[in-house]
Amino acid sequence: MDYAGVLTEGPELVELVRRVRAAGTPTALVTEANTVPDTCAAAFDLVVLGAALGVRKPDPELYRRVAARLGVPVTGCVVVDDHARNLRGARVAGAVVVHHHDDAMTIAEVAALFDLPA
Repeated sequence: MDYAGVLTEGPELVELVRRVRAAGTPTALVTEANTVPDTCAAAFDLVVLGAALGVRKPDPELYRRVAARLGVPVTGCVVVDDHARNLRGARVAGAVVVHHHDDAMTIAEVAALFDLPA
């Protein structure tokens, strides 16, 4: 999941991440930002800032490396971002993508993908 433009709008999406994680799915925050609030970072198993893994969005290799760090195949990952170009890189890597437009739509889509109540 991206930080700026997605998780900065309100607490609902961070709560969604907590629900996904509580259901047993590893989670990652991948952002071009240099810092994120601790309260947000604590909701994730992995936080990747900037080019910490040697590549940046939208390079498909970034999503492969994040999946490897989480111990899951990239084809089992869901990437949420508000920029289509970043989602193209995730899709090329093999991830399922959700284009964030507003919280309610993103929550509904992600909840459906993980069989969680919206």
